[in-house]
Amino acid sequence: MTLSSLSDRPSSPPVGDGVHAPFPSSGCVDATFYPTAEKGEFEGYASLFGIMDLGHDVVMPGAFRDSIERRGAPGVKLLWQHDPMQPVGIWRSIEEDSRGLYVRGALDLGQGKSREILSLMRQGALDGLSIGYRTEIERKDPETGLRRLERIDLWEISLVTFPLLPQARVRSVKARPARRMNPYFSR
Repeated sequence: MTLSSLSDRPSSPPVGDGVHAPFPSSGCVDATFYPTAEKGEFEGYASLFGIMDLGHDVVMPGAFRDSIERRGAPGVKLLWQHDPMQPVGIWRSIEEDSRGLYVRGALDLGQGKSREILSLMRQGALDGLSIGYRTEIERKDPETGLRRLERIDLWEISLVTFPLLPQARVRSVKARPARRMNPYFSR
């Protein structure tokens, strides 16, 4: 084993606990994360159209359009558990498609919390996305209490442990690429 192969290994992320501040008007969605090797990149749906969450909210198609045009991906924060004191990366792209709000993000691996989050994502222990927003236009059904969100001012999208929408779970995580084994150590 050479000194350079030792220095190529990622350091262990520090263990710590964040302050969790739930966002009162958040919705969650079916998310698929694809962390890419050592870069901390992932992607998935941060919101799905037409699906009721546990707060009786349903995001309608086009709800994010104005906010995305106004803010763009750089204007929407990537937070840990909706805590404004814990930004953990950046959104590379945020776009609506026919299914929902599709996002591509990158964790800042220069900070320990982000390395810990990436490790949890790779293990399947962390598997949710949740949106933080202000409702601009809504329609509420007085009989059912269902709230249709027609226009949303999107402030942030968080990586979360417990998403508000039960289906909001990671379905697959790309594994770290295999390291080449020194032939001396192989059988």
